[in-house]
Amino acid sequence: MSKLFAKKSMNALMAEASAEGAETLERALGPFQLTALGIGAVIGAGIFVLSGLGAHYAGPGLMLSFVLSGLGCTFAGLCYAEFAAMIPLAGSAYTYAYATLGELVAWIIGWDLTLEYAMGASTVSSGWSNHFVELMEIFHIKFPLWLAYDHWTGLGVALDSVGRQIMAASYTTFIPGTQEYIKQLGALKAAPTGDMLLRAHQVLGAPVIFGHEIGINLPAFLIAMVVTTVLAIGIKESAKFNSTIVVVKVAVVLFVLALGVKYVHPANWGHDWHTFAPYGFSGIGAGAAYIFFAYIGFDAVSTTAQEAKNPQRDLPIGIIASLLVCTALYIGVAAVLTGMVPWQQVNIEAPIARAFLDRNLTWASDIITAGALAGLTSVMLVMLLGQTRVLYAMGNDGLLPRKFFAEVHPRFRTPFRNTFLVGLLAAIVGALTPIDDIGKMVNIGTLLAFVIVCIAIMVLRKTNPDRPRPFRTPWVPFVPVMGILFNGYMMYKLGWINWARLIIWLLIGLVVYFTYSVKHSRVRLGETTTSGD
Repeated sequence: MSKLFAKKSMNALMAEASAEGAETLERALGPFQLTALGIGAVIGAGIFVLSGLGAHYAGPGLMLSFVLSGLGCTFAGLCYAEFAAMIPLAGSAYTYAYATLGELVAWIIGWDLTLEYAMGASTVSSGWSNHFVELMEIFHIKFPLWLAYDHWTGLGVALDSVGRQIMAASYTTFIPGTQEYIKQLGALKAAPTGDMLLRAHQVLGAPVIFGHEIGINLPAFLIAMVVTTVLAIGIKESAKFNSTIVVVKVAVVLFVLALGVKYVHPANWGHDWHTFAPYGFSGIGAGAAYIFFAYIGFDAVSTTAQEAKNPQRDLPIGIIASLLVCTALYIGVAAVLTGMVPWQQVNIEAPIARAFLDRNLTWASDIITAGALAGLTSVMLVMLLGQTRVLYAMGNDGLLPRKFFAEVHPRFRTPFRNTFLVGLLAAIVGALTPIDDIGKMVNIGTLLAFVIVCIAIMVLRKTNPDRPRPFRTPWVPFVPVMGILFNGYMMYKLGWINWARLIIWLLIGLVVYFTYSVKHSRVRLGETTTSGD
C-alpha cells in the first residue's frame, strides 16, 4: 500500500529536466510563444457563444462573472506557476502530484487530464466544423448534413430546421433568439410529431448502409488530423502556427470591441446594483460556472515546460500573462455585449454575431465567424499538445507503455507515436460522436486538476520548504485555499450528473492502473528514486 503513494524525488525530477540529446524534447519556446500558447488555448468560440447564456443569469453583471471565473483560474494559475518554474518537466499537474501526493494521485490526475485535453479537443473539432460549415455558406458552398455532423447531431440539426419552419409559420409572435422562442422550439423538438420526424429525415438525406443511416463530421475529422500533423512535425512549427492564429483572433476580438463600443448605450448596464445584477451575486456565480469553459486551457502552458528555453523565468510569465490578457478581453466583450443589447434580449445561440446583425452589420458578423474559426483552431492545437505531453510524462514513468508513449522522433524531437494516436482518437470521437455531454465533462475534469494543484502546493511547502523556487506563489496558504474554494464551488455548481460521469471515468482509469501501471512503474521497479530514498 505504501508504494501506491510513492513519490518521485525532486532530485530525480530535476535530473530528468536537465537531460539533453536526440531522445529528449526540444527546448525552443520563449516567453512570447508560451504566452501565445496560453491565449491560443483560452480564447476560442466560448467567448462568442457562452457570453449569451451567461448574460441571462448575470445580466450586465456578466462582467463580474468573468472576473469571478478569472479569479478562480488566477489562484490556480499562481500555484501552477510555482510548480512549473520549480519542476520544468512535461506533464503539468500529473508531474506535480507525483512529486507531492504520490503515484496513485498522480495517475488519477493524469487520467483526469485526458478529460480536459483529449475530450476537449474532440469537442472543439466539432465546434470548428460548425463554424467552418457556416463560413462556407457565405461563399454559397453547402455541405450535406450527413457529412457535416455525426448522425445523431445531424438529425438534431435537421429537426431544428424543421422546427424553425414550423415556428415561422405557426408561432409568428415569437422573436428568434429570445429565451421564449428557444423554449418553444425546444418543446417542439422534445416531442416531435411523426410528420416532423419524416421531414427531418428528408432534410438529413443520409445514405443507408445495412438498414442504418450514416453520418460523419468530415470537417471535424480532417481539421483534427491537420493539427495533429503540425504537432508531429515539431514544437517550433507548432508554436509559429499557433502564434499566427493568435494574432488573428486577438485582432478579431479587438475589432469587436472597437466597433461595438460605438453602439453601446450605458443605460443598458443599469443604474443601481439591482439592475446591474438582476439575480444578485447568485446569478453572477451561476454565470461564472457556465462561462468557465471559456477559460479552460491556460494550464496547458505548463505541459510544455520541457520545451521552454528558460522555464524557471518564462513559464510563470506565460501562465500569468495569458490569463491577464484573456480576462481583460473577456470583460471588455461582456461590457460591449450587455451595453449593445439589453440583457433580457441577448441572443443565446450567437450573442455577439446577432448583436451586429441586428444593426445590419452582416460583414462584421462574417468577420466574427472567421475569428471564431481561427480561435478554435489554436484551441485544438494546444489541447492536443497538452494531452500528448501528459502521456509522454506518464509513459516515461512507466505508467503507460514507454516505448510507444515516450518515444521521441530523432528528427522532429516530438513524441510522434502518441501524438498521432491522440489526434486520431480525437478526430474519430469528434467525427462520430455527439459530444455535448463529453464537453460538460471537460469542465469538471479541469476544475479537479486545479483543486489538486492548489492542495499540492501547500503540501510541498511543508515537505520541501528549502527547495529553490524561482517563482513563489504569494500569500500561501491564502492563494491556494482560495483556489480550492473558488474552483470547488464551480465544481459543485455543475451538478451531480457530471460528478457521476467523473467518478465513472476515474474508476475506468483505476482498472488500467491496477492491471498495467503497478507492474511497470519505474518508481516501483527502482529505476528512479523516490522521495523516501
